[in-house]
Amino acid sequence: MKINILAAVVTATPVLGLGEWSSPGPYDARGPCPMLNTLANHGALPRDGKDISRNVTMNALADVLNFERDLSSFLFDFAITTNPKPNATTFSLNDLANHNVLEHDASLSRPDAHFGNTIWFNQTVFDETKSYWTDETVTFEMAAAAMLARQKSSNLTNPEFSLSELGSAFSVGESVAYVVVIGDKQTRTANRTWLEFWFEHERLPTHLGWRRPELPFTSDDLSGGMELLGNITRQTPSA
Repeated sequence: MKINILAAVVTATPVLGLGEWSSPGPYDARGPCPMLNTLANHGALPRDGKDISRNVTMNALADVLNFERDLSSFLFDFAITTNPKPNATTFSLNDLANHNVLEHDASLSRPDAHFGNTIWFNQTVFDETKSYWTDETVTFEMAAAAMLARQKSSNLTNPEFSLSELGSAFSVGESVAYVVVIGDKQTRTANRTWLEFWFEHERLPTHLGWRRPELPFTSDDLSGGMELLGNITRQTPSA
């Protein structure tokens, strides 16, 4: 009986801390990071996207995505730099849109700041990104090709194009994270259908089979993945 009850609970609540999804309201803050928007849409972060603390960030990333807490705290330290208020202890999702702090040109799903609002998903930009996902299983090689293509397109079309060393590092880290968090960190692959649904709806694809990763995503996973993806980009011929 206890086993049956436990099985029912696990089936009913496949992701700890994941609430009902709802789209943001007219006064809710959102930013250029699809995953943080997703966590707010599911209620793991404040649904209004405002005044997000370190503990709230750490709990959301740990509960929903199985991020190591030290890594979550490290990422919060970067996020807090986007709040223009001195000595801030929280950030809001729209703070992340402050250009060339963490937000950068050549996004996978947003236009460059030169062309307009970087907060909201842009289908045309994302269509270019996903055109490099050439199989049902997305690999690091495909992620690297998509990232490089977006950088090339942005550089060719944006007269104010810039990509700082920090922006470049975040670009690599973002590509690592979407593959291994939506996908599998051991194989470094992800289901293309899951990725497309998540990017386009900012909603975790639980109805398609996605579940919270069993293995934690650690600082070593991120740095190792960035090193590997960086090596791949250096070996990828320019289009």
